[in-house]
Amino acid sequence: MAKPEPHLLDPARYPVRCEIEPRFGDLDTNLHINNVALAGILEEARVRFHRSVGLPMGREGISQMVASFSIEYLGQSHYPEPLEIHVAAIDIGRTSQTLGQLVIQNGQHVAFARVVLVNVRDNRPAEHSQAFREAVRPWMLKR
Repeated sequence: MAKPEPHLLDPARYPVRCEIEPRFGDLDTNLHINNVALAGILEEARVRFHRSVGLPMGREGISQMVASFSIEYLGQSHYPEPLEIHVAAIDIGRTSQTLGQLVIQNGQHVAFARVVLVNVRDNRPAEHSQAFREAVRPWMLKR
């Protein structure tokens, strides 16, 4: 897989930043943060993103499901230094939203993740409300 486009590697373009400290149990046998553990850390960062931007879970009877999740590993990460995770909405579709997540540790790029979340109501895709579209606009990746 090719390295992400340069604009996706610029933390200044992401409106939300959080720090998550890895746990000792997140290490693999090479003393790096395990790939599966990093996926869990990225999930926690997405939850923090939604909470910090004021997007409540289960709004209007709608839940979200992950439709696609990809991680491009750009470097190694280690315990115990915290991971900086920068999060932004990259695209808003009719029923989905795409988030970008940039992971940095000690000033080095560790990973870039892209996740597509689909709105679901009654086991079917549900359209975003106009209020949601307006609420998420300030949290888009800065161009």
